[in-house]
Amino acid sequence: MKLRGQRVIRLVLVALFFATLALYTLPSRGVYAAQITNRSLTLEAGVTDGGSKPSGVVKHFFQFTIPTTGNVGSIKFLYCLTASGSCTTPHGLSTTSATLSAQTGATSFTMVNATNGAPYLTRTAASVTGPQAVTYEFSSVTNPDGTDCATVNCTFYVRISTYASTDTSGSSTDTGTVAASTAAQITLTGTMPESLIFCTGATISTTNTIPDCSTATSGAVSFNQLFSPADTATATTQMAASTNATTGYSITVNGPTLTSGSNTVTAMSSADVSKKGFRQFGMNLMANTSASAASFPGTSADVAPAANGTNFKGQALSGYNTTDTFKFVSGDTVANSANGGAGPTDAQIYTASYIVNVSGGQPIGSYTTTLTYICTATF
Repeated sequence: MKLRGQRVIRLVLVALFFATLALYTLPSRGVYAAQITNRSLTLEAGVTDGGSKPSGVVKHFFQFTIPTTGNVGSIKFLYCLTASGSCTTPHGLSTTSATLSAQTGATSFTMVNATNGAPYLTRTAASVTGPQAVTYEFSSVTNPDGTDCATVNCTFYVRISTYASTDTSGSSTDTGTVAASTAAQITLTGTMPESLIFCTGATISTTNTIPDCSTATSGAVSFNQLFSPADTATATTQMAASTNATTGYSITVNGPTLTSGSNTVTAMSSADVSKKGFRQFGMNLMANTSASAASFPGTSADVAPAANGTNFKGQALSGYNTTDTFKFVSGDTVANSANGGAGPTDAQIYTASYIVNVSGGQPIGSYTTTLTYICTATF
């Protein structure tokens, strides 16, 4: 009987030993923190500095999801050169002037930034129902200066931990790490020189709504009909101009009246309407009406785009800016970019409309003229 009792005692002791060993080896729930998910850190621009500028005073925008349901009283943000192991604060980083400028999800936090590189958020502990998406924006953070790396393109890490306590004491509930990097700023430099774009032709088209001098056609233009005292002959040409000159541009017309040998068509020395049976050669820069004695169906036009006094300043001038009224004096300034004040202007197209009236005694001949438009910009 004694031997049997000893065996029973030994079995009980062995059972107690393995039970005790199991208690030591089984992991305890709550000892290991859960992994924070969907986590990121975006370096956002500050008042003057780009978000990833080394030593820039910027905003750090954190997004992540708290997985565990329970009280959250504080969240720690530990800035390190490595994702794990001992933590070395990145050189040049400063969080002691940081402020909590925005928060969503779990809110009512304030920032404690007394320890550089280890700011934390605190509040009266309140329950979070996981998973809970949250965002926190830190303003006035000074980025690392990049001296920890061979170049200013330097990665750093922020280890995020949540706590039930209000001061990050005790064991963390959830943890996760985000990575970010400073980066060399790209500086692009270009020069806009003094510019004057001017062209003439029978027609000028637009490309993507912008007058395009590369589309200018030949300047050899014929009138629409033979000269006759019973009707008015018409023709049109176009020109386009733009400049960044501080006082803008002016355009003059230069050349003789229509001539055939020693015979001419009288140039209109003063602005007047078209008169059939009179000897007249004149022009304007306007859209002329179909009711005019000189009809330009579908061809005459006002300056386009129309002057608005800001970026479109081109305008026809007196003597050449009245519908159905014409004039021609060689050397006259017919247009300038002074609508709203002399200055730079974007490209506009002018349409020059010409008329010829003759009397019954106009000598026979082939009448021609070569006109030169000169655009002068003053910088």
